[in-house]
Amino acid sequence: MSSAADVLPQDLRALWDAACAVQGEFVLSRKYTAGSVAAALRARGGRVYTGLCLEVACGIGFCAEHAAVAEMLKDRETVVEAVVAVKQGGRIVSPCGRCRELLLQISPANADCCIALGPTRTVRLGDLLPAHWLAEKDATDPDEPRSA
Repeated sequence: MSSAADVLPQDLRALWDAACAVQGEFVLSRKYTAGSVAAALRARGGRVYTGLCLEVACGIGFCAEHAAVAEMLKDRETVVEAVVAVKQGGRIVSPCGRCRELLLQISPANADCCIALGPTRTVRLGDLLPAHWLAEKDATDPDEPRSA
């Protein structure tokens, strides 16, 4: 049986490798954990950023994609070219709706971001968020300032 690494396009393979390198669940305290999901993204500038999920009580945790975006923002980058998220064993997982929203809200250009849904399936972020409310708002209020 082949792994994701065997069939991923080369540009996504580097992201898969980076995510797999940091993925690994570990106990924080009591029953709370981090690292069951890891993500890697490539910004328009070419740099790769990684992140781990944080699973704690009361909904105050966050996804691996959010952590990777936070790392990217420290370098003042906002445009993402591609994202790969993995669970144990390097299994690719799709970003949740909250992560999709975050990517699109930090830059409308991220609608063209390549999202890995599996080893042989990718999709544009914009295709995962059709008729997005931000696009509708931009069409009805073109003079409202937007951040880049």
